[in-house]
Amino acid sequence: MNYTLLLAYTTTITLLIATPGPVVALVLNAASKQGLRTAFLTIIGTNLASLLLIGVAAIIISGLLTINIMLFNIISIMGCIYIGWLATNTLLTDLRSPRSMIKEDADTFKKEPSSLLSGFLVGIANPKDIIFFVAFFPQFINVAPNFSYGIIILTLVWIVFDFLILFGYSLLINKFMCNIESRYVSIASGVFLLSVATLGMLYVIRDIINIKPI
Repeated sequence: MNYTLLLAYTTTITLLIATPGPVVALVLNAASKQGLRTAFLTIIGTNLASLLLIGVAAIIISGLLTINIMLFNIISIMGCIYIGWLATNTLLTDLRSPRSMIKEDADTFKKEPSSLLSGFLVGIANPKDIIFFVAFFPQFINVAPNFSYGIIILTLVWIVFDFLILFGYSLLINKFMCNIESRYVSIASGVFLLSVATLGMLYVIRDIINIKPI
């Protein structure tokens, strides 16, 4: 195994995963409003989405599948709509709620089953992440002697670091934020998600307009 290349890969993905984005915003929102258990389920959902995207990217890299940009754009629009709906729902709930965000255990438990699905849908909302993996993984595929082992190692390291970093964010929020502060974290997360959805929609529309007819 090429440990120097592996170190470069882990350093790069640590910076990429830790950079604020829709997934980080969703996890922070879940941790601040509903606690670690809900944040954990949300992270599992985002990890499953990453596995799916990486799997498709690996098939494309191997030459067994080609990219349909128009299909990606359509799915991206649906993803932006979902993130926008999620952000709007979060903001309306927070702005209408009292300053104290103390939740009953039963209420938290009732919301948990949807957390995994929400994490998965936000993680999968931009299928163009597949293009990112297609461009990114070949730079580090020589970490192992052959293609299959390389993809497995890169995928496992990505999932492990993805989980640890996101759960680390959850622990920090859960430990240091009081109930009133958590409300502001949730509102900030909602605003960020809404901005991502809006900018993502504009970006996809621009892509569709610029697609040249065959």
